[in-house]
Amino acid sequence: MARKRSLFLHRLHPLHLLRQGSRQLWRGIRLCLWGLLTFSLTVQLGLFLQAPPLLAQAPVTPGSSALVASNGEAMAQLQMGLQLYGAQRYGEAAQVLQQAIATSGGDPIVQALAQNVLSLVYQKLDRWSEAESAVEIGLTTIAIPSLDRPDLPLIKAKLLNTRGQLLLKTGRAELALQDWKQATLLYAQAGDTEGVTLASINQAQALQTLGFYDRALEKLTEVYQVLEKQPDSVTKGVALRSLGNTLRAAGDLQLSKQVLTQSLTILKALNSDPLVAETLLSLGNTTRALQNHATALTSYQQAAELSPVPATQVQARLNQFSLLLEKEQWSDALAMVLPLQTQLRDLPASRQAIYARINFVQNLERLRQVLEVAQSPAIPSWSTLLQFAQATVKQAQELGDQRAETFAIGSLGHLYEQMQDWRSAKQLTQQALLQAQAIQARDITYRWQWQAGRLAQATGETTVAIAAYSEAVKTLNTLRSDLVSMNPDVQFSFRDSVEPIYRELVSLLLQPGPETSQQNLNQARTAIESLQMAELEDFFRQACLEGVPAQIDQVDRSAAVIYPILLNDRIEVIFSLAKQPLRHYATAVPRETIEATLKSLRVSLSNQNSLEYFEIAQEVYNWLIKPVEQDLKVQNIKTLVFVLDGPMRNVPMAALFDGQNYLIEKYAVAVAPGLQLVDLKPLQREKIKVLAAGVSEASQGFTPLPSVQAEIAKIQSNIPSEVLLNNNFTVKNFQQELQTSNAPVVHLATHGEFSSRADRTFILTWDERLNVTQLTDLLRTRQGQQQTVIELLVLSACRTAVGDRRAALGLAGVAVRAGARSTLGTLWYVSDEATSSLMIQFYQEFSGGRLNKSEALRQAQLSLLKVPEHEHPFFWAPYILVGNWL
Repeated sequence: MARKRSLFLHRLHPLHLLRQGSRQLWRGIRLCLWGLLTFSLTVQLGLFLQAPPLLAQAPVTPGSSALVASNGEAMAQLQMGLQLYGAQRYGEAAQVLQQAIATSGGDPIVQALAQNVLSLVYQKLDRWSEAESAVEIGLTTIAIPSLDRPDLPLIKAKLLNTRGQLLLKTGRAELALQDWKQATLLYAQAGDTEGVTLASINQAQALQTLGFYDRALEKLTEVYQVLEKQPDSVTKGVALRSLGNTLRAAGDLQLSKQVLTQSLTILKALNSDPLVAETLLSLGNTTRALQNHATALTSYQQAAELSPVPATQVQARLNQFSLLLEKEQWSDALAMVLPLQTQLRDLPASRQAIYARINFVQNLERLRQVLEVAQSPAIPSWSTLLQFAQATVKQAQELGDQRAETFAIGSLGHLYEQMQDWRSAKQLTQQALLQAQAIQARDITYRWQWQAGRLAQATGETTVAIAAYSEAVKTLNTLRSDLVSMNPDVQFSFRDSVEPIYRELVSLLLQPGPETSQQNLNQARTAIESLQMAELEDFFRQACLEGVPAQIDQVDRSAAVIYPILLNDRIEVIFSLAKQPLRHYATAVPRETIEATLKSLRVSLSNQNSLEYFEIAQEVYNWLIKPVEQDLKVQNIKTLVFVLDGPMRNVPMAALFDGQNYLIEKYAVAVAPGLQLVDLKPLQREKIKVLAAGVSEASQGFTPLPSVQAEIAKIQSNIPSEVLLNNNFTVKNFQQELQTSNAPVVHLATHGEFSSRADRTFILTWDERLNVTQLTDLLRTRQGQQQTVIELLVLSACRTAVGDRRAALGLAGVAVRAGARSTLGTLWYVSDEATSSLMIQFYQEFSGGRLNKSEALRQAQLSLLKVPEHEHPFFWAPYILVGNWL
């Protein structure tokens, strides 16, 4: 049996997931199953409507021939409405379904079924009150005591399933759960096993939304255990594809590839070319994310050739087109333009077709910008792009699909923006914005608010631009939980679609010129704090953070907070001292130069044979510290707290150099991922205990760390400690120790890596790698079960991923989500011996009760700096304290 179990089913087992830390994986699964729901619901309704017994079982009374005839016409309209719904032609579907209701002759069954599909249509159109009205009418219609039919349980189950979907989308998860529980029983009563599966999946979704992760996982596992026992089928193949798609979105690319390959095997064996093509398309997306571009291109090409469905063919070719652009294969991309243009023009109208056309125009814009510089004769003209975009708007309007229409209109506005036709661009942007707000589509609204801000800035209307950008940020902050699962119909990239909004707002608020107002400075600081939170939520692919306004003045008046902000044309610094107004200062340097300088500094500091760092470290010091040197002295500042931005996170601030001394020689240094995310409660001084775990021997392909054993032994000799070393440091043992230990310090001396992706941020135990989500879930489980807070999490012998410019985001992610008040980690692999010496010194300073964490770390770093063979920053600089420095 164990060999037969697929890998993904093994990982869905509750005990395994609880042991591994499951919320990220579960969130991915929850999102993907929405696609399965839509697919299966369409299949079910289609089969149900085609079933002859439906009409045959209707009660026949004298004079009912007209009713039967009317039902026949209504059923045909209902079938057509369902087909239009499946084709994403929602406006037409609504009209046809209303006709079905009107011609039903009062038949409650036909009316109920039509209202059910009509509710689904209205949900797609964001017409929530009408969607709710439709499903309630459907339920009322069949709640007739005299209506006695064997198919009533099934019809009611479908209506409850639909209402549950509506309730969940409108924030009423508890009511949704009740509906789906009832639907599960009714499906079971009707003998509909697929319906039971769907309703159970939906129950799990509601449970997760309500925060009952364990119960949700248990329910989901039951579903897949049932599915596993069933023979290979279309439903099973599609379910696996949906799971693979979401594992990709959740960042588990290798498992996504494995699950999609399993789906492909099943669907190929069933000779289902359309579904095989869909899975090939998904597999192409996953292998593309894995940077296996050749395989991705092959998958896209096979999907386009195999699928008989025009929409799938076009989507596969569009993905191939965008990948060729990404790889700068301009001639191959150009060869696809005319065939794609023809295919898209011939594509039947649907929401998917609208989004495909928008995607095509956006890619053509990029192609035109690149080739225009190269003066290529094959450049698509602006008039060609305009005609295509205008036709897309018209098609969306004919569909009556307001969501698709606002995307089309806003994208046309963007095209005019690129052409610098400000008047047309503003007109269309405002139209798109009003329409998005009218349907309460916040995930679209922020895009057009941002576009309005850019247009106002381009025409010199700074006040209007700031207002528009501020509204965009406000909308983004209300989205929170939706950012990580943003509109699946339009490709979403955090770095392209969210991050620039915050930075561009800050740039406007801190424009060079007359003295910047405190209001602008406060708003800029708030925007940067919000960006920090949004970046971390994007890192975890889930909304897991709650910010609390920090009152640093009341906690540590000897600390100064420094916010360096990287903008396109300069580096801005917001400077905060206790009881003083905010200040800011800027250095005009292009962003490319800033990033190149920071990269050079990081490379030089992490090479113990290099001395080039002095000059570079002084240049960065001049950007960040020199303008406020005197203020720091006058205010007797002891600690500098940096809220670092972008690639600055990869550089140790302790190693900045003023020409005579390193920064660490003058100040304790700490890093905060945003003050709103730091628990600033002072440390309760009591007898410190440590839970220490480490791997000193070679394991899982990693080299041995011989000094780890001495490091842990020294800690144990000075501080009461519970120890897990080498083969005792298994995930199971670690989890058990966490649950029973009340040690406020958790020390992990083992290989690990921080990355800009959660699935590649991990620490090594004896038996497996724990990624950041799994690790932090284990730590948070301990926090939830005990009152003893983890004051300090130490990650010794870890590093940030080489070549990953946002790698230190992983360290910030561990620090924030673990629930520990502080995290001590390293930016690069350090001498095993030096690490052990520093850690031992740190604990001696910290456990004495005299020094806070940041000062204890400073003294430990200085102790290494004073040793001739360790004076290079390579040995002492990479240690970073993140979070509460007290």
